[in-house]
Amino acid sequence: MKNKKPPLKLSLPSQVNPITSISNVTDDDGELLLNQKGSSSISEDNETPVDFQFSLEDLETVKVIGKGSGGVVQLVRHKWSGNSFALKVVQMNRQREEIRKQIVQELKIQQAVYCSHVVLCYHSFHCDGNVYLVLEYMDRGSLADVLRQVNTILEPYLAVMCKQVLQGLVYLHNEKNVIHRDIKPSNLLVNRKGEVKITDFGVSAALVSPMGRRDTLVGTYCYMSPERINGSTYDCSSDVWSLGLVVLECAIGRFPYMQSEDRESCPGFYELWEAIVQQPPPIAPPDQFSTEFCSFVSACLQKCPEKRASSLELLSHPFIKKFEDKDIELGILVGSLESPMNYPR
Repeated sequence: MKNKKPPLKLSLPSQVNPITSISNVTDDDGELLLNQKGSSSISEDNETPVDFQFSLEDLETVKVIGKGSGGVVQLVRHKWSGNSFALKVVQMNRQREEIRKQIVQELKIQQAVYCSHVVLCYHSFHCDGNVYLVLEYMDRGSLADVLRQVNTILEPYLAVMCKQVLQGLVYLHNEKNVIHRDIKPSNLLVNRKGEVKITDFGVSAALVSPMGRRDTLVGTYCYMSPERINGSTYDCSSDVWSLGLVVLECAIGRFPYMQSEDRESCPGFYELWEAIVQQPPPIAPPDQFSTEFCSFVSACLQKCPEKRASSLELLSHPFIKKFEDKDIELGILVGSLESPMNYPR
């Protein structure tokens, strides 16, 4: 599952206007995360740095492609190479302490992980009170963008998508001891090649060990597991519950806890809490889907976390194995869709 970062070789002119007014970004333990040179991603064995010798002045904005409480994401183009990147910009000086901690957490995790199923962070800067993350650009947007166009996704494509997300989760859970805590359609990005990658580590949590547990309530509550929304301790299996809801949503064309197909709304917190904690978990209608798919969803949506399958176990589930030798190209589906750049967000 380990991947080595290939060095990126760019022929660039020397820096003319260095960035000024830069301060350091540190975590609660005083560990340096960013300084005036920024931070470039390095391989897990620290042998092959991604040689990104550019500054913010080398990037030109094409379009704003995302907004949120944590900042803005822009599509940018590198002036000298022509490469496209997603630039996440966060105004640290204007954020609440809670958001600032999330940004620091995202920096720490992005600097520590490298996996072909996780969106890569090439470089990060801290300039004039802003934090800039230079991220891999996924040209078909998020799974939420895909669903706005296709409404539902057929089982063969779902199996291919799930396998990639599970590979990313296995890496985070087993190799990095990280719970993502916010798996949802908008945090699963896709590109025209059919690659699916996990993004947004602002609310992720690093565990001391793979058996570690957390008890904080952060993330999008719509996709929270019963133990999380109930305020109990939880572990990596909470990400599996979230994935189960995402997969079922893709299959039936609506959020599983809603009868309406309006994807832009979500039930109120107490309504959702009652449904998740008090009611049986949602299931895939057996008259509409295969036995393997229904079993996969059920394995994810077990209310008791101890009965829930792990991300590693799910990689061997019959639903995933069913299509492995069928040469299913997810790129055919997403490549035929209109770019999310071309329609209102």
